Amino acid sequence: MKSPHFKSTLICLAVLGALSVAPVMAQTATPPDTSVSTHNESTRLSTEFADFAGSDTNSQALVTGLRDGTAVTLDDVTTNADGTTTTTGTTFTPATGKMGYGNVKIALSLAEASLAQAGIADPTAAELEAALNGGTLVLADGTSIDLNGVLAARAAGEGWGQIANSMGFKLGDVMRSPKAAGSASANAHAQAGISVVKVEFGKSHMADRPSVTDHSGKPDFAGRPDFANKPAIPDRPQRPDRPQIPDHPSHVGRPGG
Repeated sequence: MKSPHFKSTLICLAVLGALSVAPVMAQTATPPDTSVSTHNESTRLSTEFADFAGSDTNSQALVTGLRDGTAVTLDDVTTNADGTTTTTGTTFTPATGKMGYGNVKIALSLAEASLAQAGIADPTAAELEAALNGGTLVLADGTSIDLNGVLAARAAGEGWGQIANSMGFKLGDVMRSPKAAGSASANAHAQAGISVVKVEFGKSHMADRPSVTDHSGKPDFAGRPDFANKPAIPDRPQRPDRPQIPDHPSHVGRPGG
């Protein structure tokens, strides 16, 4: 029969063997590969907005630039009369910094809706930049459309729902179908397929907004009646002095006294 000491020795050896194997198993465990899911999300968004951006290459550039907060280069390909093509590149830096893929999707959806609202179904690179960072679309008839830019508004601290509401949208409708939401907006441009002759950048869109009253001081009465020049209220007429009551005659004495 084996002694109790021998059994305890076997137990100790078994425990030590298990502990020696555990680090090896931990070292051989493969960490989750986040690069695969990141690549899949980037590809999915690029495919979703390829038509809006004009090409797969442009869409990938938009998704990557907005995701990383880096410069975006978009190409416009124009077919000449002789059948040849001319490629023009447009480069801009997003007004926001790095964003998650969910925010990238919202930003591109709002930009697409804003251009559809303006009557633009197939935007150029410059029009895409204006929808994102802000700009003015100058039309062939001399009129213009100001785009405040969804990224510029976001960089100013506005929430996505607030940005959508300011453009006349409901964010849920935009996320379901950006182009449909823009075309159905009450503020949609009357003429579809408008002709934009140029896009202007650098215009301050805050200039047309009413100035905010400075509540730290006295209210501004500009445009109101000049209260300082009101006619003076005439003095009330003074009351005449009351007549003095004559002194009572003194009683000299009673008769017969």
